[in-house]
Amino acid sequence: MLIGVPKEIKNHEYRVGMIPASARELISHGHQVIVETKAGNGIGFDDQAYIDAGAEIKNSAEEVFAQAEMIVKVKEPLTNERAMLREDQILFTYLHLAPDLPQTKDLIASKAVCIAYETVTANNGSLPLLAPMSEVAGRMSIQAGAQCLEKSNAGLGMLLGGVPGVSPAKVVIIGGGVVGSNAAQMAIGMGANVVILDRSIDVLRKLDAQFGAQLETVFSSKDALEQHVLSADLVIGSVLIPGAAAPKLVTEDMIKRMKPGAAVVDVAIDQGGCFATSKATTHDDPTYIVDDVVHYCVANMPGAVPRTSTFALNNATLPYIISIANNGYKAALEKDAHLMNGLNVHKGVVTCHSVADNLGFDYVDPNDAINM
Repeated sequence: MLIGVPKEIKNHEYRVGMIPASARELISHGHQVIVETKAGNGIGFDDQAYIDAGAEIKNSAEEVFAQAEMIVKVKEPLTNERAMLREDQILFTYLHLAPDLPQTKDLIASKAVCIAYETVTANNGSLPLLAPMSEVAGRMSIQAGAQCLEKSNAGLGMLLGGVPGVSPAKVVIIGGGVVGSNAAQMAIGMGANVVILDRSIDVLRKLDAQFGAQLETVFSSKDALEQHVLSADLVIGSVLIPGAAAPKLVTEDMIKRMKPGAAVVDVAIDQGGCFATSKATTHDDPTYIVDDVVHYCVANMPGAVPRTSTFALNNATLPYIISIANNGYKAALEKDAHLMNGLNVHKGVVTCHSVADNLGFDYVDPNDAINM
């Protein structure tokens, strides 16, 4: 199979779909890899590194899209990239379609085979291709939140961990999954008072066993959520419903009643965000103010640490890329039900239930779709 790796073009996105080592691995299986020039420059891999791995360099994204049977990316394709997709071409990347009608329409129109990292599952119910970026984003959310609390950024002027004789900040984390647990680890390490809310008692038990008295675990009722959000200095939104739009758990009224200078970091912004006042921002202009509350809603947070993020992502995605290339996408999906869960759009039909429900499309079972 001929696999293409274009350069990412989202604002301040320096990650790359495949590092040279991944390209070399695919080539060792008898496949060809083409890479857009300078695709890896942002993480320290020049074109020669890919050439040394056996890949071929192309001068433009147009060449990569025109020639490749499978496109491997990091972020969802932007409008001009979607226009280059063609029928039967495989797209393997993060898509986050549920809050993104224009992208979904374009992918349907392309008749490409679109497999989303974020809905591939594992035996234990986890999301193995989302987890690495969730780990990065969870840890980064605390760094970002700490900066938002600085007075120069319109925050309260608080040091997250305080100092002897001065109370630390109260950090409230909504959602105890991969993002939430990694955010808690960082916030605890920085000396904050940390509360985490979740609706799963099993998740709360696991977090309690992991962090003990360093972390306050709370069942997320409406009353508890409101109480802790209103008393927080920093709120991290890390709620995830796989494939679906994030629920708006923090209302506009709650934002109005928060402390002036408090901060919120919406890690769920890729799925539409879990604060009613959230709107996607970029690394160029990451924050905005609503009712004196600082909002950080960067849609590609891990892109700020692209080398760490790319290596972590490649570790997770490479076995799936090899399986698709070795077997063809149909056989790869049929032999792996968890990879089949990643199929979101197939040759003009929506094959992810959550995307269909959120955007009003007819749903087609992916097993039926690939055999149409």
